Amino acid sequence: MLRKCREDESPLFLRIINAAAEAYRGVIPSDCWHEPYMSAAELGAETRGGVEFWGYLQDGRLIGIMGIQAVRDVDLIRHAYVDPAWQGQGVGAALIRHLRSLSARRMLVGTWAAASWAIRFYQRHGFELLDPQATRLLLASYWRISARQMETSVVLVHGAGPDQRMSRPQP
Repeated sequence: MLRKCREDESPLFLRIINAAAEAYRGVIPSDCWHEPYMSAAELGAETRGGVEFWGYLQDGRLIGIMGIQAVRDVDLIRHAYVDPAWQGQGVGAALIRHLRSLSARRMLVGTWAAASWAIRFYQRHGFELLDPQATRLLLASYWRISARQMETSVVLVHGAGPDQRMSRPQP
């Protein structure tokens, strides 16, 4: 079952995020890894910043989350994580399909360049990997991340025609 998550479930989000993010340990640059991968304060800042989380429940238990955030003329996919025990069973696919159904706007997702499994996941769901120049431009315009994270990230797009893929972000 899919549903919008409640703020009081944030401890469950953190458990899922931090357990699933273990896949990045040793893959992303060590200076970008920290313990925990996401803190309660960081999660609170994300929700206050407009990230709306959706959850996948199995037998009443939250096992996957994915956020969506409207930023000017696009929607960003944010913090897509599935409990490691449930990965590979369609949870992420159901969440991404649901979030895509919520919006007719261009949708962007950023992830670590070294996270080949995440890039393949988004590509299987219709997202196209952008070139480094477009990636830098979009990361600087739509995300608030460190310069180091920008250097080591990629952006994928869904819902843009060929003429829109490389266009400048709207102010």
